[in-house]
Amino acid sequence: MGRDSSVRAIEAFVTALDLERLGFGRAGSGGGPGQPPYDPADLLKLYLYGYTNRIRSSRALEREAGRNLELIWLMKYLVPGYRTI
Repeated sequence: MGRDSSVRAIEAFVTALDLERLGFGRAGSGGGPGQPPYDPADLLKLYLYGYTNRIRSSRALEREAGRNLELIWLMKYLVPGYRTI
């Protein structure tokens, strides 16, 4: 991945945002069954990647998160399911 890759810009942009002040809350798991919630910053990165690369489908974003090296780097090996997206 080059230094001028768009995923580096997405990473820098989302990292610079104060997501809590912007209203991005983390859903609480309440200690019940199931997986812990995703970080809102990670999902925002995924949405921005999809928007800039014209990937609108949640299933297509799920596929890309598992095969595209730039997106694997951006998401830190997280692959959310299409229902989460």
